[in-house]
This record gives sequence, C-alpha cells and structure tokens, in this order.
Amino acid sequence: MHAAVRFSAASGEPPRASPEVAVIGAGPAGLMAAEVASAAGLTVDVFDAMPSAGRKFLLAGRGGLNLTHSEPIDTFLSRYGERRANLEPIIRGFGPTELRDWAHRLGVQTFVGSSGRVFPAEMKAAPLLRRWLHRLREAGVRLHMRHRWLGWAADGDETPFAGRGHGAAPALAMRGPHGDLTVRARAVVLALGGASWARLGSDAAWVPLLEARGVRIARLRPANCGFDVGTAQRLGWSPHFRERFAGRPLKSVVASIDGEAGAPAPRQGEFVVTESGIEGSLVYAFSAALRDTIEAAGSATLRLDLAPSRSRERLAAELARPRGGRTLANHLRVRAGLEGVKAGLLRELLSAEDFADPERLAAAIKALPLRLVAARPIDEAISTAGGVSFESLDARLMLRALPRVFCCGEMLDWEAPTGGYLLTACFATGRVAGTGAAAWCRGQGDWNPPRR
Repeated sequence: MHAAVRFSAASGEPPRASPEVAVIGAGPAGLMAAEVASAAGLTVDVFDAMPSAGRKFLLAGRGGLNLTHSEPIDTFLSRYGERRANLEPIIRGFGPTELRDWAHRLGVQTFVGSSGRVFPAEMKAAPLLRRWLHRLREAGVRLHMRHRWLGWAADGDETPFAGRGHGAAPALAMRGPHGDLTVRARAVVLALGGASWARLGSDAAWVPLLEARGVRIARLRPANCGFDVGTAQRLGWSPHFRERFAGRPLKSVVASIDGEAGAPAPRQGEFVVTESGIEGSLVYAFSAALRDTIEAAGSATLRLDLAPSRSRERLAAELARPRGGRTLANHLRVRAGLEGVKAGLLRELLSAEDFADPERLAAAIKALPLRLVAARPIDEAISTAGGVSFESLDARLMLRALPRVFCCGEMLDWEAPTGGYLLTACFATGRVAGTGAAAWCRGQGDWNPPRR
C-alpha cells in the first residue's frame, strides 16, 4: 500500500465548488468514468475516502494483474450469468480487445497467458495505475483523497433531485481532511464498489443513502469466496488435518457440483485448504452456485476428482493389488499417485471400511464429496453479488429515481468469476456512466426514461 500513497496522492488542488462532473470512487470504474467525461471537455473532480486511488485494484494485481480474458466474446459474455443481457451491450462497446488497446495507448503492453488470461507485460497493477493517473491529471482531472461522501446536502431543499432540467445541480455532502464541504455538480457518477475488502474502501456505506431515495438494491452477498466445510460429526476440519494441511494447495484436481441443467461444468484447477475450509481459483469458479445452494438447502457438495489422469477402473485394479509390507500411505502413493494433502483429505473424509474396499476407495478418489456449509464472510470475498438493480437504471446507467446520478462498477447488481471478467465489466460500465454523464451535461439524448 505504500507504493499507492507514493504515486496516487491527491492532486493538491482544492475541490471545485461546482465541477461539471463529480465522480465518487477512484477505482477502475470511477477513473474510467472520469477519463471519458474529461475527454468530452468537461471539468471533472474525483473523490475517494481512501488515502490513495485504486487501492483494491493494486492489491488484486499484487500477484499478477489479470486485466481481461482472450476467449471468444460469446464465451466471455456467458461468464456474467443472469446479468449477461444487461452487460452484453456495455461490454460489446468496450470489451477485452478495446481494453487491451486502451492499455497499449497508456504505454502498457499486454500478453496472453497459457490459461487465456490477459496480463500487463510487467504483471503488476502499479505501473498501469501510475501512467493512468498521470494522464488524468494532465487532462485536468482533479483527484481528492480522504474525501468521504456523506449523502445529499439538503442545502435548504429536501428534494434536490425534484427538477429534471439541466440547470439545478445535486448538492453532495462531503467530509474531507479540512472539514465538511458541499459540492454541486451537473452530473454525478457513483463508483463506490461492493462490500468486500472494506479496509480498501468498499464498505457499502452507500446502500442506505440510495435506498432512502427509492433506489432498488439487491442484497449484497459474497462472490468469488471461500467456504467452510462440515460433516455430520463436526463443523470444520479435524484438528489433525487443520494443523497439518491448512495453507496447502490441492493441485491438478477436477471439481464439479451436483445440480440441474445449467450447473457449472466440471473444471480442472487448484485450490487451497484454509483453517476452516477451502478457497482459491477453482472454488471461485463454482462459488455462485455453491453459495446459492447453501442459502436454499443449508449445505452444498463439491465433488473432487483427485486423480484426473486415471480412470476409476484403473485405480480400483491398482488399489486391489497386495500391499505387502507397504503402509497405506505408501500404497496410495505408489498405486494411485496420491500423497500429501490429497491423501490427507481422503483420510479426513473416508471411513476405514472405504479404505478396505478398493472399489469404494477408487470411487471416492474420482468423486470425493466435500460438504460445504457456509460461505466465508463478505468482507473476505474477492467481489460481491447484488447491488444497484439494473431495473433502477436507464441504458446509460443513470438512476431513474435520481436524474443526473450514474452508477457503475461493482456496486451494480452483477457477478462474474475471476479471470479478467470482473475488471473488464468495471472498466466497461465506468465508460458508459462517464459517457452518460457527459451527454447529460451537454444536453444530449432523451432524458425522460420511464419510471418503474
């Protein structure tokens, strides 16, 4: 986080009392909205409660910034599930190809990894953010850190959004390092994030402020999250398994879940054993379905193929061979290729009778049922589901209940797995909201969307 403070501190200029566009939130969505509004020739001020811009963006890119994905666009769009119809026109306007071109214009080259994911050549988020912030400041965008949005300033008017003309401006109540202030902007873009990683700014404090103005908010829930395990005998792992294997990865496994048509397809990858359950990229691919099943039924089952390269029949035949003087652990290693955390997981979940029957043991190795009983808390999640409903927005992402106010990024009601889909949608929705705010300020287009 120290690097963030070093190169993304506030602009040093005081907030304008009446910028044409005020952007609340200095993550990817908010910065993109600021960029396109500024490019339209408007004065733009960006406010953020954190000491520096893009803090969650920087942390997410610490191990390698996954900007987007190179798969075909129809496959890419399918990752947004129930909200594909809402996001498709937005992402088709600024999708993976356009995002890579945008990065290249910043002087940041990208490459496609072996998994199809797209990364900056330097892998890190910091160089990209540094260049981006420099370009924004050169364009006249003012960034104001440690400025928290408190809601709407009554300013003698309890209904600051009653008028639909282009003259009056919403009054924003802000709290900055030097006290409270009121900012009036002709258009406002909210890019306040979801509810995960509150320490980096996404604390969902905006929810009651919008609900009080009649905006429909879908309940925020964890997405791309870990889960706690449980058996009929206990919650969590046994002390022995936890002490020995917490923090260890399970590599080269295939996961699947039971379900009706539409359930996620089996997928190969890896995940990590935690103190109370599991987390990691393979788990995140199934997290939406697992979370929804747990909420509906109280638990969900993730099935694990611990030996994807071996058939059940081959495993049964190998495991049926005499052990001789070998221990069970050595027998599993030699005959099934299983050791370490994989072998430990079998011992954690299977009975002595299962180990005594080669057919039952082989069946378990190919489809080991792992019972999950709870998603981890939302603040630990990579991202969140829920947020401002698309039904509360028009095509330019302006709130129907609050003309002049646009929303974008993770605060909207959508979710997607990791793999570049989250960032792409944040950039794309930020671009639409910024374009909409600029059009509003210019008096362009039909601004009388039907109310629901």
